[in-house]
Amino acid sequence: MSAGPIFEQIAKNVRQQLARGDLAPGDRLPSARDLAATLSVNPNTVVHAYSLLEQQDVIEKRRGLGTFVRPDAPVPTLKNELLHAAVTTFLGEARQLGVPDSQALAAIEEGLNASDSS
Repeated sequence: MSAGPIFEQIAKNVRQQLARGDLAPGDRLPSARDLAATLSVNPNTVVHAYSLLEQQDVIEKRRGLGTFVRPDAPVPTLKNELLHAAVTTFLGEARQLGVPDSQALAAIEEGLNASDSS
């Protein structure tokens, strides 16, 4: 996981899994206790992450049943957010290397062309 508070990293990971299709609307998430044990973090950290995701309308808690990805989770929005974050990271790295924007764009086009031919 990347830098930042652990609860934000957990929430970001859930959003990424949903955007990539590793999680789908309606899927049940691990309990806070189980995920905390898996990640070796305090269960309150996972509860905090789940609360954040609930505020973002990504997940919902069903009393007595567990925590689930909302059926109407904003998957297209999540994909768009992740794409923009990746572009921002790429451009930041390119600029730190002193690469002109035109060369960075050419690298993207080259990468697209390489993936088309594979």
